Amino acid sequence: MGNSRAGYSLPSFNNLFVVVILVLYPLPTHVDSKCIIFNFGDSNSDTGALTSGLGLYLGPPAGRQFFHKTTGRFCDGRLYIDFICENLKINYLSPYLESLGSNFTHGVNFAVAGAATQMTGVPFPLSTQVLQFLHFKNRTRDLRSKGLGSLISEKEFHDAVYSFDMGQNDISIAFIANLSYPRVVDNIPSILSRIEDAIELVYENGGRKFWIYNTGPLGCLPQTLALRKKNDSELDLLGCLADYNNAAKAFNEQMNKLCDKLSSEYKNATTVCTDMYSIKYDLFANHKEYGFENPLMACCGHGGPPYNYADRITCGQPTATACAVGDRSISWDGVHYTEVANKIAASKILSGKYSNPQIKLTTLCRS
Repeated sequence: MGNSRAGYSLPSFNNLFVVVILVLYPLPTHVDSKCIIFNFGDSNSDTGALTSGLGLYLGPPAGRQFFHKTTGRFCDGRLYIDFICENLKINYLSPYLESLGSNFTHGVNFAVAGAATQMTGVPFPLSTQVLQFLHFKNRTRDLRSKGLGSLISEKEFHDAVYSFDMGQNDISIAFIANLSYPRVVDNIPSILSRIEDAIELVYENGGRKFWIYNTGPLGCLPQTLALRKKNDSELDLLGCLADYNNAAKAFNEQMNKLCDKLSSEYKNATTVCTDMYSIKYDLFANHKEYGFENPLMACCGHGGPPYNYADRITCGQPTATACAVGDRSISWDGVHYTEVANKIAASKILSGKYSNPQIKLTTLCRS
């Protein structure tokens, strides 16, 4: 299926890097705070929107580590956003597109696996996610007086944290379309412009706390290495594809400038940018310190070393196999991170040390 964007043909949905999560498991009913989070993003933080919206199913062994059953995640357990919710003592964020069992008391997750800032094979780009938020806010206002809906108040919408984790798929799509490295980098301003437009629309509708993630080291993903590496001269010192990581770093440099711009323009708002690249790259660079033995090898996949990833024999397929429960791997399925890696990432996010300014999410949430 080939939509044409920015002068090149986009790949079909099947070629996108996606993760699907179906989370219908609330945390214990004892909640110590009324922190509200509205999250926008892609597979890194999707808690079930793709499976709900498109009726997809992700079979075992996904979910084996924590839920002990398939939940829709391309993960053996929880994502970083799940650990953040646990730390904030709020319920897991239900996906906006889930019609049954959702709990929107502490916010909504609009993130959809495979989504990008522009339309792709997944029909929920960032702009659509923001429009869904506006619809949710309007419906909440209509239903509140009747005691129905989320019952989130106007003040809580104002005081909520609006998190954005978007950009990875835009860069990946450009490489999949065989754009040269310079052309991939040339696309970055357009990607960031769409992110800025989304944040501006939320700001115009009352949002005042923004938590923005940059993108991670795409060149260290086993899938990327297995399918895109032509020879070892393309690798960096860690064995990751240099062009992919350099594109991510170029994106992040411009993201930093956008964050500075937003902080300057939105005087009555707080904008915090978190360096997800450094958080995740550290897992690969110092893998032995975290107990990871084969940092570039997927836990669940096919083919064995060096990457355990084979196209069309991916995790969940009958011929794919998973590493033993308890083994410490960074990558779950060649694209997405394991629960143990997500837990480490979440702890670093929550520390505030990787954010600019160095504000803790817990502080921002309750300020």
